[in-house]
Amino acid sequence: MSYVAVEVFFVTALLVLPIVVSDELIPADKSQINNWFNRNVGPFASREGSLDPAVVEAERNATVVNVRIDGSGNFKTITDAINSIPKDNKQRVIISMGPGNYTEKVKIERDKHFITLYGDPKNMPVMVFDGTAAQYGTLESATLSVESNYFSAVNVNFVNSAPRPDGVRELAQAAAMKIAGEYASFYNCKFHGFQDTLCDDKGKHFFKDCYIEGTVDFIFGSGQSLYLNSEVHVIPGDAMSFITASARSKHDEPNGYIFCTLQGDRHRWSSVHGPVLVPLQPGGLAYSQLSEAINAEGWSNNRHPDTNSTVYFGEYHNEGLGADPSTRVTFAKQLSDAEVTPFISLAYIEGSKWLLPPATPDYTPRV
Repeated sequence: MSYVAVEVFFVTALLVLPIVVSDELIPADKSQINNWFNRNVGPFASREGSLDPAVVEAERNATVVNVRIDGSGNFKTITDAINSIPKDNKQRVIISMGPGNYTEKVKIERDKHFITLYGDPKNMPVMVFDGTAAQYGTLESATLSVESNYFSAVNVNFVNSAPRPDGVRELAQAAAMKIAGEYASFYNCKFHGFQDTLCDDKGKHFFKDCYIEGTVDFIFGSGQSLYLNSEVHVIPGDAMSFITASARSKHDEPNGYIFCTLQGDRHRWSSVHGPVLVPLQPGGLAYSQLSEAINAEGWSNNRHPDTNSTVYFGEYHNEGLGADPSTRVTFAKQLSDAEVTPFISLAYIEGSKWLLPPATPDYTPRV
């Protein structure tokens, strides 16, 4: 089976949202992304005066706990490490995870903020469980569920090992991750599952150098998130795959996704669709090198043509066999510079006030 990789931005966001753009725009040239990131997400020591005071306090008092499956750390399980953190936590707690499989279902409650999971990039730990919607409900089937604010994960694999839905078993959806808190970041993380792999539920989130795979609606929810230099992979096997499923149900909800890369079987058809009850559901592709892995129509109204006059699906500066605007659905449009600008900088997620570089092996922000 042959695969192709294409750079792509999917933007599902409310264009009338009053976003103040104060950050440098993401470059179209992928080779410049890391330089752009380093300019816009500087080390803690140089940004104390501009960061949220809560972030400054948490970072100044950061602590580290070690989790090792073999018992050589402070804890043997992630659950025990989380339970050791007090409610209403105000300092950064970095949970250093040793290699191996952590077979446990973990939930970080909404009153345990500033938690970071850190793994070795050369031997990434794996959080794995086989929960399904039949057992827990779709959202709560996640191997890791995070309700708190200022969460971060670096070099960690998140896996839901439940079998692929076969169309016969009911409620077979199985999430690997649910993120529902404000201001979360993910660096070099991987999310493995089939249907509903990543529940980007709500809040402002940042994903960089990540890998996400699935079959149907495998990135879904109401998050307001930026996926930078990340890979989205459609697992072969279905006649038609939908990558995202936005959960917006009101006109003024401030949410949407921006994706940077897409990989899929070049003979598959993949597309994006949104909810059917929304009066204005914008979306877009920008700076994209699109192959025939993308459905020629590009976008789906989820079989509700009555929404065609109110949805807003846009594209910007795309190239490749899958980028021909003449083949798109009639309700898609090509965005102007002004229309796309609010969504291709860190201002979209208010990154300048909370986002820090990923933790390094010495458990300090990168300098």
